[in-house]
Amino acid sequence: MRHAVPLSFSPDGSELLVSSDVPGSDQLFVWPGMRQVTFDEGKVTGQFLPDGRILVERDEGGNERVQLYVGDEPLVVDPRYKHETPHAAGRTLAYATTRRNEIDFDVVARDLETGEEQTFEFQGYVGVAAISPDGRRIVAYRAGERSGDDDLYLCDVDTGDVTHLTPHDEAAEYVSPCFRGDEVVWATNEGRDTLAVGDHASQWDLTCFADPAGRSLLIVANEDGYSRLTIGDVEVPLPGRGVVESPVFSPDGSKLAFAFSSPTQPKDVYLYDLDAGETMRLTTVAEPPPGLVEPTLHRFESFDGESVPVFLFMPTGTGPFPVFVMVHGGPEAQWVPEWHVNYVPLAQYLVSRGYAVAVPNVRGSTGYGKRYEHLDDVRLRLDSVRDLEALHAWLAARPEIDASRAVVYGRSYGGYMVLAALAFQPELWAAGIESVGISSFVTFLENTSPYRRAVREREYGSLEHDRDFLVEASPITHVDAIRAPLFIQHGANDPRVPLGESEEIARVLQEKGIRCELVVYPDEGHSIAKLSNRIDSFTRAVAFLDEVLG
Repeated sequence: MRHAVPLSFSPDGSELLVSSDVPGSDQLFVWPGMRQVTFDEGKVTGQFLPDGRILVERDEGGNERVQLYVGDEPLVVDPRYKHETPHAAGRTLAYATTRRNEIDFDVVARDLETGEEQTFEFQGYVGVAAISPDGRRIVAYRAGERSGDDDLYLCDVDTGDVTHLTPHDEAAEYVSPCFRGDEVVWATNEGRDTLAVGDHASQWDLTCFADPAGRSLLIVANEDGYSRLTIGDVEVPLPGRGVVESPVFSPDGSKLAFAFSSPTQPKDVYLYDLDAGETMRLTTVAEPPPGLVEPTLHRFESFDGESVPVFLFMPTGTGPFPVFVMVHGGPEAQWVPEWHVNYVPLAQYLVSRGYAVAVPNVRGSTGYGKRYEHLDDVRLRLDSVRDLEALHAWLAARPEIDASRAVVYGRSYGGYMVLAALAFQPELWAAGIESVGISSFVTFLENTSPYRRAVREREYGSLEHDRDFLVEASPITHVDAIRAPLFIQHGANDPRVPLGESEEIARVLQEKGIRCELVVYPDEGHSIAKLSNRIDSFTRAVAFLDEVLG
């Protein structure tokens, strides 16, 4: 299955830049006609510049040190540093970079005509979130020192002034800022549990997007993972029940492009005509095969009475079926019912082979309010692992599930959850499959990219103040308890979770005589960007399952 996602409209609105992995990795195409304009081996992304040229963002083998090009011509290139979150308008290209000291991000406003640059210095993890239609004002976001806390700043290109837009006391998030005319609008959970946009409030998180002409404000609701879009009092018709990604307005505000997908429909690009009130499909890069399964949403009670949501895919028949538990990364993230390349294709394949697949949003997940999101902060980390124990019990109570053949799978922080489940609950899990996971919080924090350490310490705890707990919560500390077979995948160029996290736990398990297979891709980073590697990894993982589960 392939996917397609809209990125930006051309200045006159006649063309749409689309990202698609039809060639095997995400490349750039121009609709109509889906004319391919990049031909890299690795993943790229980009946007139309105000003069109609195409800005291309590239890194090297997944190392995340993004460089900026116009087509194949270098624009902002220094492989030692990151140059990310570019936004362009008027004659300004704004981007964030670590080139001052390799740790702190600054915001740079580059004049696209003269090449002159103006730097707004910041401390910490900062990115460009929005730019005014004339290119004279830039909104930067900065991660705070507390979990679930950030700020927005307005950078004035003409005066060089920086204005703090969101002074506050209690931890709060300010997301999806956009310019609606001269006004900056954003979503926030300041003073409430869920994200709201001005007078627009809900029991669910809301985010917002505005068109450059200031004509419309799009409100996107995340309702238990499913998307609902409204513009004013009008609900945008969607092609089904699923998830919307990357909404993009045309310059005049008359059209809205977005990607839509569900667990049975890969991502394709759709276009909503605001005047006609109609939605049409622009791309068909993959038609799903028959027999794909729609998951059902349930909730189970955890050890302390907390209600935890879980999506359950069930095969045909009466069972009892082995069960494959998928845990998302983050942990500040949410599994939503979209066609995610690292989860849904594998889930559907396993369902077709007689597995049940359960996908929980354990405590600490976003999408259910900030109270729920903070339930796993720092020394509460292992409570989220206990949610997996409660899920196992809930699954075991269902007669169609064979919980004695339960497998746990995850990527990144989800990989930590796999290792923690095997270490803290060894009697429950028959096997584990993990990718780019954390085996030791101490060595992870010591060796992750310097710019990421502070923003990760606010979630996991600091080496200075919480080292004892970080050691206790690390799977490597309890590796002697692990007895389930384990499959591990890692990218050699991963700047987030260093390869050593996987190498060390694989070495120890192999010395103990525990079946452990480690597959390393030298041309990948934290994600598996190339289709050939993804197919190879999942094929090996399923073969591993066939062998260890019979």
